[in-house]
Amino acid sequence: MKSNLPIPLLFLSLLFSFSWAALGLTHQQQHHSFLQCLNRHSGNANSISTVIYTQTNSSFSSVLEFSLRNARFSTPNTLKPLVIVTPSHVSHIQATINCSRTHGLQIRIRSGGHDYEGLSYVSQVPFVIIDLINLRSIDVDAENKTAWIQAGATIGELYYRIAEKSSTLAFPAGVCPTVGVGGHFSGGGYGMLMRKYGLAADQIIDAQLVDVNGKLLDKNSMGEDLFWAIRGGGAASFGVVVAWKVKLVPVPSTLTVFTVNRTLEENGTMLVHKWQSIAPKIHEDLYIRLFLRAVNSSQQEGKRTIQASFVSLYLGRADELIDLMQESFPELGLVKEDCIEMSWIQSIIYFPTDIPEDAPLEILLNRTGSAGIFKGKSDYVTQTIPETALEGLWQRFYEDETESLEILFSPYGGNMDDIPETETPYSHRAGILFNIHYVVGWSEEDASESQRYINFMRRLYRYMEPYVSKSPRRAYMNYRDLDLGTNNIGPYTSYKQASKWGLPYFDKNFNRLIHVKTLVDPTNFFRYQQSIPSLPRG
Repeated sequence: MKSNLPIPLLFLSLLFSFSWAALGLTHQQQHHSFLQCLNRHSGNANSISTVIYTQTNSSFSSVLEFSLRNARFSTPNTLKPLVIVTPSHVSHIQATINCSRTHGLQIRIRSGGHDYEGLSYVSQVPFVIIDLINLRSIDVDAENKTAWIQAGATIGELYYRIAEKSSTLAFPAGVCPTVGVGGHFSGGGYGMLMRKYGLAADQIIDAQLVDVNGKLLDKNSMGEDLFWAIRGGGAASFGVVVAWKVKLVPVPSTLTVFTVNRTLEENGTMLVHKWQSIAPKIHEDLYIRLFLRAVNSSQQEGKRTIQASFVSLYLGRADELIDLMQESFPELGLVKEDCIEMSWIQSIIYFPTDIPEDAPLEILLNRTGSAGIFKGKSDYVTQTIPETALEGLWQRFYEDETESLEILFSPYGGNMDDIPETETPYSHRAGILFNIHYVVGWSEEDASESQRYINFMRRLYRYMEPYVSKSPRRAYMNYRDLDLGTNNIGPYTSYKQASKWGLPYFDKNFNRLIHVKTLVDPTNFFRYQQSIPSLPRG
């Protein structure tokens, strides 16, 4: 029978099987031995058997696919995990780590499943998934303005639980409610409150993490270096985060949102160019994001044009916002009718494009979502992009692969300028005008079709090179991009190789991350294609 695995994966699978055969174990015996190990290490009081899904389990596929957000990594040729563990107790995580080390298996850690390159649920070698979906309790202490959040919770669940306790407390994180806090926080986590309060990672004041030895650590026991590393450096390189403790931030009971759309025929190019010098410098209570997409022209039938959507959150009343905009950005032409006053939690419903504005707040508790097929990239901008370059960018929107192309400009400045770039591993602080997020999707998972869209995204990325940050060309780790570079499959990757992706994500902080990794995980057990590598000592 012909194998459906690509040659490299087939080779690795045979190699793994051979290593067990050398020990006198068949594949079935190996599997049985691993499961026995899990039961033996989890403890009698917390039986792990009810949270284990093997490939023969009838629920295996549904559990695997439930938190899978990019269908580009759900094909017949995608290597599947040998086992999925959905721990309901810390001992289940400890057992999975200990047994995976003993049996030579790698681990993938999944919180919400939004990794752009599927690195929380795919692997090139035999592996086990720790899916944290059962560890999602949230304990909000409104009096002390803190919360403990288990790593399997989503940011939508977090926002909902905060609003249950207070109408004037919030948390600065992203706008997609199904994103898991485990990965989002550990990669930085930015959103509509970033210019006022910084990132999600900037609010972390304690954490619980299971390390490579299976020990449960908190801020004090893990030490300053490791606590620093997991707040923006990607915690999956260092262990399994069980929970975060965070500071909550104050917001007014009433704030204001608006969305103003302008096309090229409505001075769109001028407005986008002007936005670059205004949005990062305007009052920190005002956040104006910019979405760029191609739409049908209302003035020329059968023609396409570019629409710039100015989407904003203001921590105050509409009258104050109108005055501020007339002073700082009168060219946009904002009027009172464009503005909607609402509570912070209502704004959480307002911003995601896939949630109806009249949806009940309980929709934030819904973890289900469809898996799209997409490729994303990111950039950081330190100097305004000239109008001529923007006009060249508009031409890219008219290519065949751009039906679902969207480019998002997210402004920095405000509080982000005040936080030192070494405070956490997230180094993109002072001097950054805005982040660019590029994403293109398509409807069919076909190898040639996928490659066509990926090639388009690479061409777009090359076009933007002269107009974005340099040495390094920065990128956002939570918009994972394997085009930047990858590690070796084996346990050793050189600094030169890893720096191809590490410096764009972390700049000078990459060296400290490697130092921490080498101290806490010297054998590089927690590894994947873009994990922080351990380097040999000496």
